[in-house]
Amino acid sequence: MSADGGLTVNWSGCFEKETLMNWNTHEVTNVVPELADYNLYTTDLALREAVQRAGAQAHESELADYGARLGSAQTLRMAEDANHFKPELHTFDRQGNRIDRVEFHPAWHGLMTMLREQNLVSQPFSDTRPGAWAAYAAGFSMHGQIEAGSQCPTSMTFASIPVLRQEPALFEQLMPKLYSRHYDARDLPFEQKTSMLIGMGMTEKQGGSDVRANRTHATPIHGEGRGADYEIVGHKWFMSAPMCDAHLVTARTGNGLSCFFVPRYRPDGSKNAVHIQRLKDKVGNRSNSSSEVEFLGAWGRMVGEEGRGIPTIIEMASYTRLNCVMGSAGTIRQAVVQAIHYARERHAFGKRLAEQPLMRNVLADMALESEAATQLMMRLTQAFALADDDPLQHAYKRIVTPAAKFWVAKRSIELSAEAMEVFGGNGYMDESPMGRLYREAPVISIWEGSGNVMALDMLRAISRDPQALAALIDDIRPVCNDDARLRPHIEALAGVPGAENTMLEALARREAQRLILLVQARLLREYAPAYVADAFIASRFDAQWGRVFGTLPEHEQQAKIIERAWPV
Repeated sequence: MSADGGLTVNWSGCFEKETLMNWNTHEVTNVVPELADYNLYTTDLALREAVQRAGAQAHESELADYGARLGSAQTLRMAEDANHFKPELHTFDRQGNRIDRVEFHPAWHGLMTMLREQNLVSQPFSDTRPGAWAAYAAGFSMHGQIEAGSQCPTSMTFASIPVLRQEPALFEQLMPKLYSRHYDARDLPFEQKTSMLIGMGMTEKQGGSDVRANRTHATPIHGEGRGADYEIVGHKWFMSAPMCDAHLVTARTGNGLSCFFVPRYRPDGSKNAVHIQRLKDKVGNRSNSSSEVEFLGAWGRMVGEEGRGIPTIIEMASYTRLNCVMGSAGTIRQAVVQAIHYARERHAFGKRLAEQPLMRNVLADMALESEAATQLMMRLTQAFALADDDPLQHAYKRIVTPAAKFWVAKRSIELSAEAMEVFGGNGYMDESPMGRLYREAPVISIWEGSGNVMALDMLRAISRDPQALAALIDDIRPVCNDDARLRPHIEALAGVPGAENTMLEALARREAQRLILLVQARLLREYAPAYVADAFIASRFDAQWGRVFGTLPEHEQQAKIIERAWPV
C-alpha cells in the first residue's frame, strides 16, 4: 500500500504485491485420483484362477510383470499419446517417389514393442510350455484394457499363422520373423527385417460383409494356382494396418475368389503397387491406421487352393474373432475397474458412492458381466487349443465363438456407457479414462463380422453339424439342468436344428443370446463362487431382465461381488 492508502502499481499496471490471481475461490476436495501404478493381473481374481486352471503356472510371473507394466503411469501416458497423435499418411517422398508410408508417434512403437516382447503375436504357436494359449488370452485382454489400437496388427498377424502354416515353403521363410519377440518398425522388404506383421484385406465398396461380391481380380504371371505369382488389380475399402509388411487379400481368378499373400515390397526389392488412398477418420481406435487402398498391378502369391479364397481367409477370421472376444472382455473389465475405483473414492449424499444401495447394485451387476465375459473368453481359448482332438472343443470353437463375439461385443458397448455414467459429467470428458473405452467399444462389434453376420454364422455352423450343438447341450445339462430357470432355455436351444429356416434366421440374435447366457451360467456354476453364479442366473434368466445394469434382485452378496471384482 502507498502512504495515502492506495495500491502501488508497476509500470505494466499489474499489482506489485497483492494480486487477485492468488485468491482461492474454493478448496479442492472429493476429487478422485487417477487409477495408476496398479497390477492388472494380480488384481483380477477370475483371470488368475482361469490361468491356473489351464495349467499355465509357468507363465504367471511373466503375466504379473506385464500386468504391472501395463498399469504403470508411464504406459498409461503412452496409450494417451498414441491416441492423441494419430498416424499420418505420406504418399510421396521429397523426390516425388511413391512410398505410401504411415508415420506413427513414438508411443505407438513403444506399445508395439511391449506386445512383441510379451510374445503376444505368436505365443500359442511359438511357446511350447503348457498353458501358452491361456497366457496369451490373459496378456492380450490385459493389453486391450490400456490400449486397443495396437492390438489390431498383432491380432491379424497371430491369425495369419494357421493359414500360412499350410504353405510349407512360404512359412519356412516367414516363421522366424512371425515368431520373433523383437519389434522391427523399419519400412523395408520383410526379408531384411528381424520381425514382420501381416494384415488382411477383404472388404470392398460394393460388397461390405458380402465378400462374394468382391471384384478385385488377379491375373497369373508365372504358372497358375497355389504358390504361383499373380498380378492384382482392384481395391479394398477397408484395409487396417496398411503399414504391415504383407497382407492376405482376396481377389477373383478364373475359378472364383482366391487368397493371396501380398507384401509391401516385390521379390526384387521394389515397392509393390499397393497405393494407400487415404487413412480412415474413425470414431475410435485412433492410434491404429485403417485405410482405403488400390492395387495397380500388385504382385501377390496365391495361398491355398484356387477358388477357395473365402474358406482360406475365413480360417484367419475365426482366430481374429476369438481376439475380438478377448478385446471386448478387456474393455468390460477395465470399465468395471474404473467405475468401482471411482465409486469408492467419491462421496455423495453423505456416503461413498459405492455404499449407496442403488450404485452398489449397478457396480455388482457390471462385475457379474465382467466375470462372465472373462470365463467365456478363457473357455474359448481352451477350445482353440484342443479343437483338433475333441468334438466338444470343436463345437465351442465353431459354434460358440461367433455367438460370443456377437454377445460380448454388444455388452461392452452397453457397459462402457454405464460405467461412464458412474463418473457423471467427468466421465463424458475426452480426458476421462472412460472416453477412449467408450469410443473403442463399438468397433469390435463391427470388425470381423457385424452382429447379424455372427449370429447367422452360428446358425450355419449348427445346421452343418447338429451333433456339435448336441455336444454343447450335453456339456451344459449336467451343470445347469437342476435349475428350473435354465431348463426351458436348454430345451429351446436343443430344438434349434429342427426349426424352419426362415423363421430361425429372423431369430438368430435371440438364439445367440440364449446360447451364450447358458454357456456363461454353466461356466460360472462350475468355476465361480456360488454367490456370483446365483446372482448372474437370478438376473439374466429373470423374465423382467431388461439388460439395464443395476436391476439385480435384492442380493445380500452384492458387496462381495464387487470386492471379488476389484479387491480393496
